Formats: sequence, C-alpha cells, structure tokens
Amino acid sequence: MNEILKEISLIGIVPVVKIDDAKDAVPLAKALIRGGLPCAEITFRTAAAEQAIKNISEECPEMLVGAGTVLTKEQADAAIKAGAKFLVSPGLNPKIVSYCKEKGYLILPGTTNPSDVEQALELGLDTVKFFPAEAAGGLPMIKAMSAPYGTLKFMPTGGINAKNVKEYLEFSKIIACGGSWMVPSNLITNGDFDEIERLTAEAVKVMLDFKVVHIGINSDDEAAAAATAGNFEKLFDFKANEGTKSYFCSSMLEVMKVNGVGTKGHLAVGTASVPRAYAYLKRMGVEFNEDTATYDEKGNLKFIYLKDEIGGFAVHLVKNK
Repeated sequence: MNEILKEISLIGIVPVVKIDDAKDAVPLAKALIRGGLPCAEITFRTAAAEQAIKNISEECPEMLVGAGTVLTKEQADAAIKAGAKFLVSPGLNPKIVSYCKEKGYLILPGTTNPSDVEQALELGLDTVKFFPAEAAGGLPMIKAMSAPYGTLKFMPTGGINAKNVKEYLEFSKIIACGGSWMVPSNLITNGDFDEIERLTAEAVKVMLDFKVVHIGINSDDEAAAAATAGNFEKLFDFKANEGTKSYFCSSMLEVMKVNGVGTKGHLAVGTASVPRAYAYLKRMGVEFNEDTATYDEKGNLKFIYLKDEIGGFAVHLVKNK
C-alpha cells in the first residue's frame, strides 16, 4: 500500500473540510491535530481551497493535508503545488485519473458500483473513494462489492457520522472514513475551533473505543496463583480456567503464575484497532516497549505494552472482542 494511504489508514478518519476564508485554515488544522486527527481533505468547492492547503502545508507540516472535489487537471496541479499529499474526487473520470497517475499524484476517485470499480482496477488503482456512501448502499454495498473485487480498498464518504463510523471501520476493506460532522462550516466561519477540537476528540474516542478488557494479578509462583484463583472461585464463583501462564477467573481477571510485568500486575486495554490506537498514542507522546509487540499473519500489530506503568500496572493494548 502507498505510504500516504498507510498513514491515512492509521489515522482512520479524514475530516472533509469546506473553507470559505483561507485565514481559518491553520487554526482549523491545529484544532484537528489537538483533537487527534492530523489529517484533512480540503474541498475545492470554494475559491479559498488552494490557499488554505498552502497555509496548512507550510505552517502545520505534521498535518496530512489533501484536496477534495478535484474535477480538473488544473485543480489537481494547483492542489499538489499548494502542498496537497493526496487528491479525492466525487466520481471516476478516467482522463483525470490517468493524468494524476502519470504525474505521480495519489488520487482516490469516487465509485458507487461494480462498473466504477472495474474502471478503477483497469486504471491500476488499489484504493478508491466510495461516495455518497450511505445513499449508495452503505456498508452492505461495500461488502457486496468486496466479494468479487477482493483486492480493492475503500474510503467511504457521505453520511458517515459518530453513530456509524466504528461499524464502517471494522470492515477490513475500508482503510478510513471521510466525514464532516466534526468540522461543520458554521463552526469554522464563527472561529469556534475549541468546539471543533472537542468534536474531533469525541470522534477519535468513538473510533478507538478504549475499554478495560482484563486485569492481571502477579503471583510469586504457581502455588500462590492457584490459591488466589481458588479463592476467587470459592467466594464469587469465578470459575478458574487454567492456562499455560495464568488462570482466568472470569473474562476480566487473570491471575499470573509468576511475578510478571508491572509492579502490581497488568491491565489489558482493548481497542477497536490496535494499529490505530498505537499510532494515536504515539502522536500523543506515549512511548511503547517495542520488544513486546506481536503481529498477526498479515503483519498487523495486535499486542504491545506501553513503556511506562500507570499506577503500578503495566498496560498493554489488545483488540476488543
């Protein structure tokens, strides 16, 4: 996968932004970054788009900025010259896609049906926009098209919001979702960037869905672990299921057979996506013990410990079940 697409995938949500005044671009970008989404698709639906992209790319280099509603070769050139790292169009125009590919521009054209998808594949694309997502059949349509076209990835946009974004992102063929619910035009025009930051942070929380999965208790040895697990089973009917390294007394309580990681034990924090959670926390300055990382058969991160303890507990990430 293209490196920019990988970055988009790790961010998970691409705010789709309509800016009327380029002076609002940098404050908006900073609000999105603080909220946890260092990415934006600035649509070419206003005359301010090109300058807005230029302002963001120059003053917020950590921001992955792209251009949306790209309909012409001239717009594509202007967007890239201004600093856009990717281009998005509402539909699939073979001439525009071919032009962008010849120029080395990353473009995600809009698709809604198998005919669009076959054109995209013919043009050598492996990732497309799906637009307007909800109106065009939503997640069921994407899943239906993914069956015969299994190599293609999608970025659905249109009708995505806080209520359905998590469900969309759970499907493996979706790299990210575009959405505008955290960047409504009236808030941008009114300069209410604190509210945009709040809505952005809320969107990230919904997407990552952090929750405590289980608590691990350290023991001096196997005998001590068996005694602890036995007490939980006797007192609370938490049946002790013995494993190689520990006893699980209910799904929430793990009794280790050794004095394992963490001064007091460990906490397993579940998330909808370990790779996205890892990338998000890294952006927030969190350090990880990289030696503890494990990966699935596709090379995706599935488990890793934070470097520092919290309250005496080692903390690791794991995917929610």
